[in-house]
Amino acid sequence: MKSQVAYFNDLFSAGSKSTRTGSLKPANPFWVMVRKEVADQVHSWRFIILAGLVLLTFVGSMYVSLSNISKAVADARDPDRLFLYLKLLTITDGTLPPFHVFIGFLGPLLGISMGFDAINSEQSNGTLIRLMAQPVYRDTVINAKFVASLIVISTLFLSLGLLMIGGGLIITGVKIEPSEFIRILCFVALSIIYVAFWLNLSILLSVKFRQTATSALTAIAIWLFFTVFYQILLNIIIKALLPDPGLLSQDQLQSYNGIILTFLRFVPSQLYTDATSTLLMPSVRSLGPLTMEQMAGAIPSPLSVRESLLVVWPQVSGLIAATVSCFALSYYWFMRREIRT
Repeated sequence: MKSQVAYFNDLFSAGSKSTRTGSLKPANPFWVMVRKEVADQVHSWRFIILAGLVLLTFVGSMYVSLSNISKAVADARDPDRLFLYLKLLTITDGTLPPFHVFIGFLGPLLGISMGFDAINSEQSNGTLIRLMAQPVYRDTVINAKFVASLIVISTLFLSLGLLMIGGGLIITGVKIEPSEFIRILCFVALSIIYVAFWLNLSILLSVKFRQTATSALTAIAIWLFFTVFYQILLNIIIKALLPDPGLLSQDQLQSYNGIILTFLRFVPSQLYTDATSTLLMPSVRSLGPLTMEQMAGAIPSPLSVRESLLVVWPQVSGLIAATVSCFALSYYWFMRREIRT
């Protein structure tokens, strides 16, 4: 209770200072709320548990990768064998999936846990109406909650990326190439965008529903649908509507596979998997079926960072568009929402 009183006092003093002119630099209510939200997120048990799971899977994946790195580098058939630090994020012996596969599974849970009660818990506890009584703008509340959660997520993934690079330098003694460092940073940024989508979706549901249990269950149901049931329903619909692929010609088979890939890319996890596979495996040249004419004259060599980014830009722009759309809708609903006890 004392921390809540101090928080409202800070907000009131920040709003009061912003209306006066003086020698003191006025405090910004937005950053007061961001600091409070960051502290709440970091000290909450649900974040500690999920961050611990992410860290545990990271350590397990790195252990498996380091145990098999010598075999991967010695394999002359692997075009990516020279990218040592990228191999740390991709190789596996079958006991544990690579780290980016774990992020594709645990990332949505992390985002949902940080945003499903962002607004409705404040209203059910009676603190939202007290917050609106302070000299702050309404949009400051939802902006601060999103920015605070994004800061926590960014710090977590950036720390893991730097930890992987530092551990690789200490254990292997091999210096990291600039292209590998850029690819790892792009992977970290893509992971942040992916988790931010689920964070914004959970905030949207928190604005829409007044009960925290309803918003949490709805977010988990959406995640389960895209993770488990979407591909099952898609296979049933394809078998019912499209002809048998064994009876198709080469051109028709390419169109058939293109249709399947198009519908699979409505799934955020598929966009994330496609983009991370291309960024962490420079030998991947395309994310769709290629004809013999397109493959003619292609040199089997790794792509540059710029070329890999051009390949994955549709997936990245799709995730960004979905993230911005969810935040814009939650912003619109919250600004028009009636706040009362």
